[in-house]
Amino acid sequence: MHLLYLHGYNSSPDSTKARQLQAWLAKEYPQIDYVCPFQSPFAHKIGEQLLDVSKHFDWSNTLVIGSSMGGFFATWLAEKFACKAVLINPAVRPWEAVEHLAGLQTNYHTGETFVLTEQDALDFQHYGVDTISRPDNIWVLLQTADEVLDYRQAESFYKGCRLTIEEGGDHSFQSFERFFPDIIRFWKS
Repeated sequence: MHLLYLHGYNSSPDSTKARQLQAWLAKEYPQIDYVCPFQSPFAHKIGEQLLDVSKHFDWSNTLVIGSSMGGFFATWLAEKFACKAVLINPAVRPWEAVEHLAGLQTNYHTGETFVLTEQDALDFQHYGVDTISRPDNIWVLLQTADEVLDYRQAESFYKGCRLTIEEGGDHSFQSFERFFPDIIRFWKS
């Protein structure tokens, strides 16, 4: 059993949600292989990294959890491999936010800086999913006060999927850890 956690853009495996999930799984489900790779900021490298890190996964027994941009890539993997996915305030069409992605960027955890060109931002389109073919495989967690992404885009795009929409909160999805047992149940259902 593999649980692949995909952190958000400019984040890392050291994010609060990633660390909380890893610690909880180690205590409650030590038999689950938790994988949380550090992801490149460049779309084509992210795609290559995810395919490489998961090449030995049994996708029928893998859950992908993704936050923000990680949710965008979790959607791509769920469609590509017909696995289950839990998305936390996911990005839907990041290439449409070129003005926010292009330019000088800094990773929140590592302090690494890099420049993303307009073309780099548009490269995310390659991993976009037009429609969700297996809505029962996806659970989307949204908080309405997300200061980075408009939750209504995800609400609309993922209609037909399991949706949990909470008033307030923020982009980090406050108190994510209270969903851990339900996420395991969703995965096993």
